[in-house]
Amino acid sequence: MRKAFSLAELLIVVAIIGILAALTMPYVQNHAEQARESAAKDNLRVFRETIQFYAVRHNDLAPGYPGNDPSVAPTGDTFRLQMVVQESYLRKMPRNPFNDLDTLHIVGNADAFPAEGTGDHGWIYKPATHIIRIDWPGKDSAGIAFSTY
Repeated sequence: MRKAFSLAELLIVVAIIGILAALTMPYVQNHAEQARESAAKDNLRVFRETIQFYAVRHNDLAPGYPGNDPSVAPTGDTFRLQMVVQESYLRKMPRNPFNDLDTLHIVGNADAFPAEGTGDHGWIYKPATHIIRIDWPGKDSAGIAFSTY
């Protein structure tokens, strides 16, 4: 007698493994989404703390203004230069965990902050008010709008 599995036994095992995988996938996917949400919140915390630290060291002037002159329009490149390159507040720009972008959409001093993100950039930043938010539309798994993070 040969010692081997029959084709029917193998098919039953494969079917059981498939059913178990189908049952666990939503659970795993939910955790991946929650991990991105936590990473976004943590990246925003880091941004906010470093912006505050920069402002404290520069007479309440937020990063982003070329030459630290608030009469000049702020730029994302200047923010990156001031925070990462020149003064090393950050090792690198944090990435938005939903779209993997580290770019900034700069809101001008006289412009209103957008009500919701578009996902075109990593972050939305208004130097005049020191406000930074994630640029991602919609709500998280708890029903909280990303724009309120």
